[in-house]
Amino acid sequence: MFNQDCRDCGRLDDFLCEVKRKYPDYHARPVAPFGDEQPKLLVVGLAPGMHGANATGRPFTGDYAGILLYQALYQFGYSNRPISEGQEDGLVLTACRITNAVKCLPPQNKPTGLEINTCNRYLNAEIAQLREGTVILALGSIAHQAVLKACGLKLKDAPFGHNRLHRLPNSRYLVDSYHSSRYNVQTKRLTEEMFHDVFRSIAGIFDR
Repeated sequence: MFNQDCRDCGRLDDFLCEVKRKYPDYHARPVAPFGDEQPKLLVVGLAPGMHGANATGRPFTGDYAGILLYQALYQFGYSNRPISEGQEDGLVLTACRITNAVKCLPPQNKPTGLEINTCNRYLNAEIAQLREGTVILALGSIAHQAVLKACGLKLKDAPFGHNRLHRLPNSRYLVDSYHSSRYNVQTKRLTEEMFHDVFRSIAGIFDR
């Protein structure tokens, strides 16, 4: 499972040490998953953002990408607050957990394929502990591919597509969404309504 002291990716470790020197108050280490230990919904992002999760130590907290996500989690009953500000803000997730395909901040927000593959064992362990019927929400194509790899599947088995549903082994499901990044939101590649439609699709799975 998650290892706060993991230093297996030399490039990422060197970069985090550099960031820590520049920003001594930042978390600047692998970012742990956050939320319910036995979730019905596992949200998978790409990697911590420089001034977001890398700073706060909580996924999707402190940067633009978390705004739409935490608002949706609140609206659909997974969170007690619509805004995630930091680890002491009292936010609690119910039946939901958030993690990343890569647990460390990569330079230019771009992990290498080797780094994604090296970190995949942690995602594999997280998914292996999920109950039957759990839905995994992949934010973006790289998270989607990481989930498939963790489940022993290939991209051709389940091509990425916004609001597309895939069946996974062990009676689990994968739902895709465009990432809630600033670029996607501001260019309207991902609107609030489109994102909420994804959560409505997930609710429909649970209602079956």
